[in-house]
Amino acid sequence: MKILNKFLIASFLVLSLGLIGCQKGLDLIPAQDIAEEVALNSDENVKAVLIGAYDRLSSADLLAGSIQLSSELLGADGEIRWAGTFNAPREIYNKQILTNNSDVTANWLDGYNVINVANNVLSAIDVVDADDQDRVEGEALFIRGITYYYLAMFYTKPYASGDVNNDGGLPLILSPTRGVNDGSFVSRSSRKATWDQIKSDLQAAVNLLPEENPTRFLASKVTAQAFLSRVYLQLAEYQNALTTVNDAITLAESNGMGLVSSYANVFNNTSNTQEDVFAIQVNTQDGTNIMNLFFSIPEFGGRDGDVDILDKHLDQYEAGDERLDLFFDGNGQMRTGKWNNQFGVVNVLRMAELYLIRAECNRRLSSAVGATPDEDVNLIRDRAGLGPLTNATLDQILKERKLELAFEGIRSYDIKRLQLSADGFAWDSDDMTFPIPQREMDSNPNLVQNSGY
Repeated sequence: MKILNKFLIASFLVLSLGLIGCQKGLDLIPAQDIAEEVALNSDENVKAVLIGAYDRLSSADLLAGSIQLSSELLGADGEIRWAGTFNAPREIYNKQILTNNSDVTANWLDGYNVINVANNVLSAIDVVDADDQDRVEGEALFIRGITYYYLAMFYTKPYASGDVNNDGGLPLILSPTRGVNDGSFVSRSSRKATWDQIKSDLQAAVNLLPEENPTRFLASKVTAQAFLSRVYLQLAEYQNALTTVNDAITLAESNGMGLVSSYANVFNNTSNTQEDVFAIQVNTQDGTNIMNLFFSIPEFGGRDGDVDILDKHLDQYEAGDERLDLFFDGNGQMRTGKWNNQFGVVNVLRMAELYLIRAECNRRLSSAVGATPDEDVNLIRDRAGLGPLTNATLDQILKERKLELAFEGIRSYDIKRLQLSADGFAWDSDDMTFPIPQREMDSNPNLVQNSGY
């Protein structure tokens, strides 16, 4: 959410500069930075720092598109092709990632920057006006929780593989980093501890956040419930996922949210639609749409077409599927039309995904909480111009999920949780997990590198 530029100076605190791999040479305070005694000394300033956390979360190296692009490239499986000239995404696409890969390094650094800013907000909750404390705390916990979620999806092995109680999780930093000392060099937690922390942050956020945020595109109770249901689904905790996603859908619908009438109208919007549960804001003055940059072509503000859509993907759509109409021939290759507005919001999580999570969990559990699996999956199919399914199988529901959410940044997550393969690499292959960046390994003697690197 690139918003309120006058507040951004608060996000460039010296507190957000000293992370796991920081060195004493980085401890000089730039002239434009504000010390924490000033930045966290009033209600207004703490709220400005919270906006700074959103701003960092919406950076090019995180939810403005880099995270989503990496997920799609990692899970390409012959359905897309990286045709661009940049080496970092090519390494990810080829599953031949170097430990100094610039995208891998930037994702990690920006992720821990976001976490540190959120930690600073949490450390100053008592300064916030009493009426707003729950909301501000809930937003900070939401931001920290989903940032750890995204980092875990790339830098740790899938939860279902190996011993989750051993090392191999993320370094969990839950208090502000404001300088370098012996405590700065945090070891990696277990994967179980990592995911338990993600769940704890999002569960607390659900309880603290209001039904509707005063600023619509910031986190609300529905947003936290939606992401928490994603987490439960990833961990195969289907009953928890079902309960949580049904609560999210019920609350969202009571507040006027739901599917937009046309699939094409879901994308390339300059503001959120009723379907957007969470989206990154972009405008002509501020913000970046990396998905547009790499998935689109110059006519629409992109590069030359770095991601080609291949027949293996296109052949999966039924005749008459309106989602197929969104693809187009651009610069000699097929492209997705989801990202043709360089100033459009970056859709991160939308109502269609929630209906599909509920359908999948109800089918797995032979239940009909909130709706039957057929009712939910046919909401998606009806909008796509397709006939209804009767007694939809799990495979049919998963196929609808794949086609509905294609090129929105979750494909590699599904490959890992469903224990599939991509481009000949098994779901739990070393090559499907990012390395810990080399600069972090060099700076922090307590870190252990992922296997295979």
